[in-house]
Amino acid sequence: MQSPALPRGGHALLVTSGHLRHLDPHLQVPPLLLANYLVAAFSRAAAPRLAFPLLRRLLAGAYPLRPDGFTFPPLFRATPGPAPAAQLHACALRLGLLHPSVFASGSLVHAYLRFSRVAEACRVFDEMTERDVPAWNAMLSGLCRNTRAADAVALFGRMVGEGVTGDAVTLSSVLPMCVLLGDRALARSMHVYAVKHGLDGELFVNNALIDVYGKLGMLEEAQWVFDGMASRDLVTWNSIISAYEQDGKVAAVVELFHGMRESGVSPDVLTLVSLASAVGQCGDERGAKSAHCYVMKMGWDAGDIIAGNAMVDMYAKLSKIEVAQRVFDNLPARDVVSWNTLITGYMQNGLANDAIRTYNHMQTHEGLKPAQGTFVSVLPAYSNLGAFQQGLLMHALSIKTGLNLDVYVHTCLIDLYAKCGKLAEAMLLFEHMPRRSTAPWNAIIAGLGVHGHGAKAVNLFSQMQQEGIKPDQVTFVSLLAACSHAGLVDQGRSFFDSMQNVYGVVPIAKHYACMVDMLGRAGQLDEAFEFIQGMPIKPDSAVWGALLGACRIHGNVEMGKVVSQKLFELDPENVGYYVLMSNMYAKIGKWNGVDAVRSLVRRQNLQKTPGWSSMEVKGSVNVFYSGTQTEPHPQHEEIQRELQDLLAKMKSLGYVPDYSFVLQDVEQDEKEQILNNHSERLAIAFGIINTPPRTPLHVYKNLRVCGDCHNATKYISKITEREIVVRDSNRFHHFKDGHCSCGDFCHYSGKRQKSLFLNLPAHSSTRCLSKLGGTASGNRTLLGTGSSMKELLEVLQLLVTGPLETAPVQKKGQ
Repeated sequence: MQSPALPRGGHALLVTSGHLRHLDPHLQVPPLLLANYLVAAFSRAAAPRLAFPLLRRLLAGAYPLRPDGFTFPPLFRATPGPAPAAQLHACALRLGLLHPSVFASGSLVHAYLRFSRVAEACRVFDEMTERDVPAWNAMLSGLCRNTRAADAVALFGRMVGEGVTGDAVTLSSVLPMCVLLGDRALARSMHVYAVKHGLDGELFVNNALIDVYGKLGMLEEAQWVFDGMASRDLVTWNSIISAYEQDGKVAAVVELFHGMRESGVSPDVLTLVSLASAVGQCGDERGAKSAHCYVMKMGWDAGDIIAGNAMVDMYAKLSKIEVAQRVFDNLPARDVVSWNTLITGYMQNGLANDAIRTYNHMQTHEGLKPAQGTFVSVLPAYSNLGAFQQGLLMHALSIKTGLNLDVYVHTCLIDLYAKCGKLAEAMLLFEHMPRRSTAPWNAIIAGLGVHGHGAKAVNLFSQMQQEGIKPDQVTFVSLLAACSHAGLVDQGRSFFDSMQNVYGVVPIAKHYACMVDMLGRAGQLDEAFEFIQGMPIKPDSAVWGALLGACRIHGNVEMGKVVSQKLFELDPENVGYYVLMSNMYAKIGKWNGVDAVRSLVRRQNLQKTPGWSSMEVKGSVNVFYSGTQTEPHPQHEEIQRELQDLLAKMKSLGYVPDYSFVLQDVEQDEKEQILNNHSERLAIAFGIINTPPRTPLHVYKNLRVCGDCHNATKYISKITEREIVVRDSNRFHHFKDGHCSCGDFCHYSGKRQKSLFLNLPAHSSTRCLSKLGGTASGNRTLLGTGSSMKELLEVLQLLVTGPLETAPVQKKGQ
């Protein structure tokens, strides 16, 4: 008897698929057994369009058959979407075939989790009268795929509590959740569980342990597992090499690579990805060429896009961005990861404009949809340039694609708003996102810090602890920097001391640099120098550079000489340190010292980074350079007229140019012209011309704002009745009504300045003014910035006539 009529293609599938390859289609077999075999065969062949009609024939044919517990599991596995899964679920319930069969229920759980229907999967799982290990594993792996880390760990605890012993699949599902949660203690507990239940001998489990320990930065534990393994495969070697690469131990990566080859295990593309990254990090150009040659020898450059992307990343990390671009151009095929890698490479090399240009080309000519990595690569470029309007478009695109819900994209958006001066909006984004990881906390703490809100940053750190988020190295870098900007020296010391003692975070060079910067800004140069001398690690150029910057602020030339020699040895090609030393000599009029430093720069063929400022108006970013422009701005004449007009009004209010910030030995009138053409003033004048009155202005500068421009901007904010926000290389300055949010803490010996505008009659005693270092212009007098309240009262007693009008005094901490 021939089997009943089958859907088109059924016979062919019957005799060619897995289990039924040798089955004679004319053989008489029980119809239900044959139907189950067919359903399984169709499902295995990814042909649900054949399997589902067969189920309907079983239920509604001339001779209906009642499905059994083996009919539905393959159908659940083959279901193409959540709606068919729900229909099959209802059908199985109606036939009473779900709860008695752990196999069917487990398959349904897996089906729902494939489509991220976690609630439905949990309901089916909880209704199961009996659960075997595969059922637990199906639920655990599904939660892991849906990044429900906390729920997966809780379910594993429930499994252990019910006395069910997991297997290697159980461990491989739960171990990655330790990384998502950043929970080192949980990783160790899972390792203990593996040993207790005899799973530590499984190659698969050991590989997973090495991978997790590596991603959590637990290299000693990863190495211990690696050393104890009786046998190692390619995955083992890739896991341990990746662990050391992620931790920055590049020398160990190269050593392990050689050990891998000596053991007879041939590297694959993933091995080369880790090796190339390590070579790029350590600046080994010769090693980079060797790695590239190996890729070409294996033929991966012609056919493996992963290898090509790794080469682009390697050359970008070596600051060989032109080579990276050539490798990218020669890739036989490019995916979105290729573009993201090149965009990130431009950002790593400080080329934000090129990063944005590359992204625009990807969008315009390639038609690729931006992925998570695209947003994470491009958003920092908009942040660095202050291109807020363009950044807003990226925010809108992230909402359209649903990627704004991704924690890393959302964190980059917080960073964008904070660095573009929109701190309130950044706080709003932070408050409306899940905050289970450190990344968003670190971003908002850093944002508060650069805006000078140190106390708020400290309060947010306390809130972070209350919510059970463990701070990491980046958290303390942001926190210490916030304390430095706000002058919270005692609190900064306390946080630094508690890092390792309380939180188990080992300080790295960045933390020491923040401490030196904080002490230096506060004028405690000797303590900062002693702090460096007592460091348990070798101080790098960032640490000494922070001290040199403090020496420049406080005019300590002798210490500056000592520090600059250290820097010239550590980082001889960084022209910024030579510029700082030259500026220190110029400020005190030692032009011989200036000439000596500049001669040293010329002999080494170093180029000074030109100072520039940018402003975005009507979606277009305009960039201005200090000094004479090789290509003048189209509105150059208007800008110059506006600057001259502003200078006259400023002088009428008592502004006196501070020529100590002119670093050329020229005549006084020329010094005034140099100051008036600093890039931030050009940008401010441009903004005044091209925006409605009283509109806030946002300026972005690549170097620090000089003291004279800082003082001038306070006057301009009062004259124009505008809020002017300037972001320099160090922090934000919010100028309004003649005051700055930094309280002048950044520019005058680490002390906050008191600026009082007094309305005095023209004949007021010059003795009053000279006593405080003040100046008079008409009936408007600006008192000197170092005045104490006692001295001010003495001046008031000397005044004979005229009303007194004062602006609020900036107190420390405001």
